[in-house]
Amino acid sequence: MRIISLVPSVTETLAAWGIDPIACTSFCERPDLPHIGGTKNPDIAAIAALAPDLLVVDREENRKEDYDALVARGIEVEVLHIASLHEVEPELDRLAARIGVTPHADPLPRALGALWHPSGRAIRAFVPIWRRPLMSIGAPTYGASLLAWCGLEVAFASRGAYPTIDPDEAARANVDIVLAPTEPYPWHRRHLDELTAIAPTQLIDGQDLFWWGARTPAAIARLGETVIGALQRCGLLSASPSSVTQR
Repeated sequence: MRIISLVPSVTETLAAWGIDPIACTSFCERPDLPHIGGTKNPDIAAIAALAPDLLVVDREENRKEDYDALVARGIEVEVLHIASLHEVEPELDRLAARIGVTPHADPLPRALGALWHPSGRAIRAFVPIWRRPLMSIGAPTYGASLLAWCGLEVAFASRGAYPTIDPDEAARANVDIVLAPTEPYPWHRRHLDELTAIAPTQLIDGQDLFWWGARTPAAIARLGETVIGALQRCGLLSASPSSVTQR
């Protein structure tokens, strides 16, 4: 089957299933494959010229107007929608059935219970995903649900999926730790001064936080261990939790 992926997570997952798409986006980290634009600006004409049997998009990653343009060209499109950790398995099962594969999936690491501050309250994390304006993740998003699985309460989650937060408000919000992902905004060590004005800060792998699919089980383990280590270095855990790598 000739498949084009407009979703980096899907491109990575297809490769784990032993399938290489005939083309993908420039964000997919596959320089060996033809690129047909980005997730938000795909080259519709180039996609049509490749005559795929199936094109895979995601409601979170891709735009409805591009979906409409692709369908108008007569292209078969499979639309995934993953807004929580619990939606990964059924959505990938649906994709696998559509393309005729039986994927092997590693089990998820055991969920941690809530991580507790020495004062007796749940530990709150602020997760900035953009700088100007300052934006965070909330609910419902895959990233927030993954961090909840790792035992964290995500600050400002009740304000929707991607709320804009005033930096002064973030600094007053009783946040215990800032988890700064390397994407979509490329937070770097040079930003630590402004982030630590909110709370102690840990840089985390943005792909592990946001790329769902084949990487999900290992990503949970890696992020969980990173978060636990950061909290312990800051003296923010009242007790050592069980390892998130335990199955």
